[in-house]
Amino acid sequence: MSHPILLISLLLLGGLYWFKSQQVKEIALAATRAHCAKMEVQMLDDYIAANGISLAKDKNGRLQVRRSFAFEFSSTGDERYNGRIEMLGHRVESIYMEPYRIELD
Repeated sequence: MSHPILLISLLLLGGLYWFKSQQVKEIALAATRAHCAKMEVQMLDDYIAANGISLAKDKNGRLQVRRSFAFEFSSTGDERYNGRIEMLGHRVESIYMEPYRIELD
């Protein structure tokens, strides 16, 4: 009797985790787009890829999931550079971009 309940509970928890992960990814994608626009670079492929997950405490001491996403951008259209956005829960923690070439007029 408990096996079906356990299986359903695990499936529900997995679905909830996936749904929350998609929400965080959408927030990260919007923040990455905005940051690239602010820095006047082109975000390539309009895509971020999850590349890390861990647990960390937020500023209030609560345990949160920290997710890291990678993205690529270009400053001149000729080369590709790597970037990374770190999310703590649903909040942007940091955005890192490799040093890139700036064309002067």
